Amino acid sequence: MTLWRIGYSARLLKTNRFRTAASNTSFPAVWMLLAQYSGRVPGLFVVVKKNNFFTMPETVEDKANLELYLPHPEVRGMTQLNREAFKRTVVVPVLKVKKEIVNTLLKSIKHMILQRPGLKRVVEDPEDEDSRLVILDPHKISEFSLGESDQEVLKQLNVHPEVSKYNLELTYENFKSEEILRAVLPEGQEVTSGFSRVGHIAHLNLRDHQLPYRHLIGQVIIDKNPGITCVVNKTNIIDSTYRNFQMEVLAGESNLVTKVKENNITYELDFSKVYWNPRLSTEHGRIVELLKPGDVLFDVFAGIGPFAIPAAKKKCCVFANDLNPESYSWLLHNCKLNKVGHKIKAFNMDGRDFLLGPVREELSRELPLLKEEQKTSFHIVMNLPALAIEFLDVFRHLLAGEPCSTAGLPTVHCYSFSKHDDPAKDVRERAEASLGTSLDGRCSTYLVRNVAPNKEMLCISFQIPAEVLYKRPCPDGAIPASKRVCSSRDFSEAKVELKKS
Repeated sequence: MTLWRIGYSARLLKTNRFRTAASNTSFPAVWMLLAQYSGRVPGLFVVVKKNNFFTMPETVEDKANLELYLPHPEVRGMTQLNREAFKRTVVVPVLKVKKEIVNTLLKSIKHMILQRPGLKRVVEDPEDEDSRLVILDPHKISEFSLGESDQEVLKQLNVHPEVSKYNLELTYENFKSEEILRAVLPEGQEVTSGFSRVGHIAHLNLRDHQLPYRHLIGQVIIDKNPGITCVVNKTNIIDSTYRNFQMEVLAGESNLVTKVKENNITYELDFSKVYWNPRLSTEHGRIVELLKPGDVLFDVFAGIGPFAIPAAKKKCCVFANDLNPESYSWLLHNCKLNKVGHKIKAFNMDGRDFLLGPVREELSRELPLLKEEQKTSFHIVMNLPALAIEFLDVFRHLLAGEPCSTAGLPTVHCYSFSKHDDPAKDVRERAEASLGTSLDGRCSTYLVRNVAPNKEMLCISFQIPAEVLYKRPCPDGAIPASKRVCSSRDFSEAKVELKKS
């Protein structure tokens, strides 16, 4: 294909880029490879700062001049990384310029200078030590010649407008991750993949067709992402008991003890033994934002403390529990690390036992002492989306006696997955079934994130209704003494019977 046609194709792609951006569709692969001059097209992995999730954009393959800036075609099918095999030479247009005016020229013609990360825009002239060669974008230069307006700019700077050819050597370091993987994997197979970054660890979920290339993919990720020294691939689903999973180290060191920073708080953990998901940082912050100094937080499935520790930092009283002994150990470690150990009471119990034990004891002691003017709130966080809703039945008649004021009733934040067409309705109905009462008009649901196609993670928040939380002593004489403890509904019915008599 001639350089004129290359430039024409790039201009067409530029038009398509703006069209597709409006409809939020994928860019053509050739645009991703050739149109980097704009400075606005992301590379392989786009950093989402809120949750540390990195993703390669979907691309649509285009046959137009893919050889330019692509690795050598012989790398196709490579499974063990050989960086030397990626070398190749391409011909690019250059301008010969006196070295003392290079900076001025760069500012004047920046719209047609080659803008590609890792490549020098200015190189030495092998034939003249007093001159430099300025590399131009071949997609802006038709047939290695400049337009009249560009020639006029060069004349004003006393630069000869003749465009020369230059053999530019490209190496492994000059190619982006997506370009390398697209060149290596079988043609037509998807190379898109995402990873979560947990400190120095990149966590992948590779698809079956990518597995033969997994060690190469891991090494490429290390090479192209500073700070990552270990790449792992999940090899099974998350265990519902301890919320961890088996993994294979694909590349780099095998050290899985790492340090992360979330919402300005530092945590340390063994990623192979505890649950940590950087995509939940925004949700952790959202819940903690609801708390006020002096509030009480019960974290039923606390993990290593992403709800508990920032809540304690906010001067809340925190009860944190996790069944996994490793999570409990790292929770204690992170409490000390963040100097909040005196504000957090930590437990290593089953979630149901935690609710029936420490939570019930604390609520039984504190709720009767609340006065109307006091503003202490009680929050119960249940972040085990695979099972948490099944624990809600614990709240049925958890406490005995008369209910406190409505404002003092604990607020529950319960997480759940849903594959339903109406996930909010689905989660509410399942919560109602566990509680044995309607939450219509008494709850809110919040979409946390999309976990997979047709699978959402939601948080349902509600104050536990008094008729659910309390069992009350029945009025004397209403029923036999052997049945003097009854529910709120029984209590109301007994009062009606007394009035009738």
